Amino acid sequence: MITIYIAEDQQLLLGALEALLNLEDDMKIVGKGKTGQEAVDFVKQYQPDVCIMDIEMPTKTGLEAADELKLLEFDTKMVILTTFARSGYFQRALQAGVSAYLLKDSSSDELAQAIRHVVEGKRVFAPELMDDVFRETNPLTEREKEVLSLIAEGKSTKEISMELDIKIGTVRNYVSVILEKLDVKNRIEAVTHSKEKGWFN
Repeated sequence: MITIYIAEDQQLLLGALEALLNLEDDMKIVGKGKTGQEAVDFVKQYQPDVCIMDIEMPTKTGLEAADELKLLEFDTKMVILTTFARSGYFQRALQAGVSAYLLKDSSSDELAQAIRHVVEGKRVFAPELMDDVFRETNPLTEREKEVLSLIAEGKSTKEISMELDIKIGTVRNYVSVILEKLDVKNRIEAVTHSKEKGWFN
């Protein structure tokens, strides 16, 4: 019997997921909650076979919960079930070691089959997300990535020039190229855009 914990802050969907998965002969819902922190606490104590989590939840997101659980090295398989088909979220989920990333418009049969696959040690990802990953690559050079990372840390043009040992004018040139390549208007948009694409480590 596959034991499952569900973390979902929408009460109606939480109840529907529980009812649908309990209909499967080989699955049993052993716990449910509305926050990422509740998911972490439950998995630490009971270590179910699978933990299904939404991304945006109170106190701790599903991705933050997955990051924390990855460090604990439990055998519990983490499944993200969300409405967000964003490559940045997907990249973060991969870094957090999730076994599956599925969208909420998946059928109950697809979800049940994905759960069986992850318990067998396989990984399951929504096809549209895989398309995004292969289609969208970071257009910045390594040096441009360095500059943008320092911008993200809140460093000024002068501080960046000192840290990278390059002239202030050169830093400004890099910034201009970064904005042009990312098709954004300012530094804040450049950082936000790169984070959404999952281009920051």
